[in-house]
Amino acid sequence: MKSAVTRTWYRIAIAPPSGQPLLVAAQGEHLGVALAAAEHHIDRSRAIACEVAPDGPLGESVGRSQVIELGPATDVAGFAWPAGVLPQLGATAQLADAKRGWVHHAGAKLFVLEAQTEADQLVDLFLGIVERVPAADNLEVRVMDHYDDGGSTDVWLTSRVDAKRIIRFLDDHDADLIDNGHVELSIYIRKHKATLRLTEHKTVVWLADTPELEADVTRWFGELGVPRASELVTISRVPHYHYRGAKTRDRKKLSEQLYRQRLRKVDTLRPPPPAETEG
Repeated sequence: MKSAVTRTWYRIAIAPPSGQPLLVAAQGEHLGVALAAAEHHIDRSRAIACEVAPDGPLGESVGRSQVIELGPATDVAGFAWPAGVLPQLGATAQLADAKRGWVHHAGAKLFVLEAQTEADQLVDLFLGIVERVPAADNLEVRVMDHYDDGGSTDVWLTSRVDAKRIIRFLDDHDADLIDNGHVELSIYIRKHKATLRLTEHKTVVWLADTPELEADVTRWFGELGVPRASELVTISRVPHYHYRGAKTRDRKKLSEQLYRQRLRKVDTLRPPPPAETEG
C-alpha cells in the first residue's frame, strides 16, 4: 500500500510581465512543484521570493485551486535569481543591490573569482566557461545534505573525461543538476591546479592555487556578458530556500541515475555536530 503524498503550503511572491508583484499561496509535495504552479497561475510570471506557510489558507477557494491569490506583494527585490534558489519573503530588502557581475575575493589562500548572473544566463555562463578552459579532467557532483533532508552530502565523481563530454552530460541532465539548488558542481582542471564550481547558491566560482589564468578567466567573463563589480550581493546573505524543479528526480532517483551514468560515490560528508555551550 502506497503512503499518501504529503503536500505543503507555501506563500510565494510572483512578478507578472507588467504591474505589481502578487502574493499567492500554492501547495506541492516539494517547493519546486508549488513554484511551478504559482508561475503557471499568471502567464510569463516568475517567482521572486517565498516561504513555508505556517498554516494553509482558509476560505471557499481552498480545494478548488492549487493557487490562491492573497493580494499585492510588498518588500520584494526584483533580481531574477537562477533556478534552484529564492530568498525568503521579508528578507529581500538586503538584496536590493543584487546584480550581474564578478569579483576577486582578495585575501583568500586560493585565488578566487566569483560571478553571478540572472536566471536565463546561468547555463550559458557556466557552460561557456567550461568550453573555454584549456583542459577539463573530472566532473564532481555534490548532492547536498538539504536535498530531501538527507542529512549528509554525497560526493560523486566521473572518471577522467574532457570538456566536451562534461558539457554533453550537463546538457542532458541540466534540470537535475544545473537548475537544482540541492546540487553543487565542480570541474577539475588539474594541469592548472584549478576548479570551476557552480555553487549551491548558483554563483560561478574559479578557484586556483595561483592567478596563472586570471587574464583568461576575466576575459571569459567579459565575453559572456558579466562585468566586473565592486561588490557581489549574493543570496547567501539572507535566509533563503533551495529547491529542485517540479519534474526532477528526488534524491534517491538522482543517486541511481548518477550510478547508471558511471559516476562513483567517493565520499559522504556529514555536517559537524552543534557546538556545546557551557551552562
